[in-house]
Formats: sequence, structure tokens, C-alpha cells
Amino acid sequence: MKVLDQITLPVSKELEKFEEYFRSVLKTDIGLLDTVVRYLVSRKGKRIRPLLIFLSANLVGEVNERTFIGATMVELLHTATLVHDDVVDEAQERRGILSINAKWNNKIAVLLGDFLLAKGLLIAIENNEFEFLHVLSEAVKLMSEGELLQIQTSREFETDENRYFEIIYSKTASLISACCEIGCLSVTDDKEMRAKLKEFGKLIGLAFQIRDDIFDYIGKTSIIGKPVGNDIREKKITLPLIYALQKVSDKEAKAIVNIVKSNKKRKDVKEVIDFVIENDGIGSAQATAIDFINKAKRILQEFPNNSARESLLRLADYIVEREK
Repeated sequence: MKVLDQITLPVSKELEKFEEYFRSVLKTDIGLLDTVVRYLVSRKGKRIRPLLIFLSANLVGEVNERTFIGATMVELLHTATLVHDDVVDEAQERRGILSINAKWNNKIAVLLGDFLLAKGLLIAIENNEFEFLHVLSEAVKLMSEGELLQIQTSREFETDENRYFEIIYSKTASLISACCEIGCLSVTDDKEMRAKLKEFGKLIGLAFQIRDDIFDYIGKTSIIGKPVGNDIREKKITLPLIYALQKVSDKEAKAIVNIVKSNKKRKDVKEVIDFVIENDGIGSAQATAIDFINKAKRILQEFPNNSARESLLRLADYIVEREK
């Protein structure tokens, strides 16, 4: 049995039910939209975010209808952002198959993303889940700010570590944090538990993005199927490079940053990758990710010792140990 399958065991029935629930929410009488939605649903990923919601709920209570509503809202939001991201990035594939914009066109992809966002809002309003809506609206705001801050940082070639963490918290960890918070909120009003799970989500979210950024420097393709070095080509300064730059002289660091600024050839990307590997940028970034995971696991020790806690602990380890 795969590691992720083992992790999902405590909530496997709930996740199966969620798949049916999610598909039913997306049904539409508009032929083109229904075709696009069915294509979208058929290429589902690991469903890490719904998993976090159900495990967080199970950790402190019993999964209920509110948990399903929260998981559906999050998955609609997350899927919408992926569809829109593919348009912005002009991506032709996601998870090994054609993106919506590549299979149809940008207009259909943007409208599909809008449809998914609207469905999420309607589900919240129809079920009076305004607190869920508040949590998710804050996450969406942060995600947008994070993406824009990353674009600004890439243009300025900012190599500040604090700026990097601000970006990855906003664009990635904020939504993972919201998942854990909503899972807890769906079963209890305990503010202390809610705050702790929110922080747990933030920490594993930071580690998750660092691991993603490491993948850009190792292997043949990155975690989402893009060529290694894609971040360098897009002039993104991520943690492995930041740490490597800190270990050399100002002169050498400036030379590498200049290569990133002007890289146009494959050998330029390779030179930056080799520089990061030789100066232990990968190991240092991985150590930071592990530190975040250890802090997250310490938070979990304050919760009841049940199967959900065990799965969350294993999920935390999986985030920094995964190879894809």
C-alpha cells in the first residue's frame, strides 16, 4: 500500500463520499460547461487539501455535513486557482495531460475558473457558512498578494530570506492553513484548537512549498511535470538559491544573480543548478523544511492520540520525504 493510501485510511470512506459530493455540486445543464467540468474532475490530483480538512475534523470531533461543505468550498477554490494559473503561465499541461486552456482556449478556462469560484460562494451562502467564507476569502487575498509579490521580487531580483517566506506563506501555506482551520471549525467552536491547527497547517504548508522549490533543482522534471530549472528560467529566487548565495563571496553571488537575470541558454540554467548543488543549497533548504515539519509535529502532540493524529504526523513526514 502506498504511503498516501495509508495516511488516508482513517477518512477513506469520507473521501470516497466527498468525490461523489464534489461531482454532484458541479453538475450543469450547459453542454459545453458539463464537458469541460467532467474533463477537469477526471484528472484529479492527490486531494491533499480535502484530506487535511477531514483529518483535522476527525482529530477533534466527528466528520459531519459541515465538513463536506468546507472541503467542497476549498476544492472549488483551489481548482479555480489552478485553472487560472495555467492561463497566466500559458501552461500546456497539468499532471501530464492537457490543461483546460490548451485543450479548449483561454476564454473557456477563465470562465470555468469563474464558475468554480461562484459555486464556492453559493455553497457558502446557501448553507450560511459565513465563517468558512471569511477564512477562505482571507486565503484567496493572501494567495493573490503572494503571486504578485513573487512577480515583483523576480523583477527586483530580491534575495532576502524573509521576503521568500512571506511569498510562500501567502501563495501556498495560507490555503493549507485554512484547510486545517476549517476542518476544526466544522466540528468544534474551540478557539484554542482552531488556532493550533491553523498554525500546524501554516508550518506544513511552508515545508510543502520549500520541497516543491527543491524539485526545481533535482531530477529530470519538477513536481508538476515542468523541466528542472523552470524557476530559474522565470527568474524566481527560491530558498535553495538564497542559501547557496549566502555561502559565497559577494562577488561570486553577484555573478550568479547576473546569470539568473539574463539567462537565455540551457548552459546558464545548468550553471545556476550546479552552483546551488555545490554550495549545499538543496541540503540547507531541506533542513529548513524539516525544521518546520518538526515544529508542526510538536503541535500535534497536544491533541488526542487517535488515528487522525497518527495520519497527520505521517502526512507531515510525507511532505518533506516525497519524491514527486
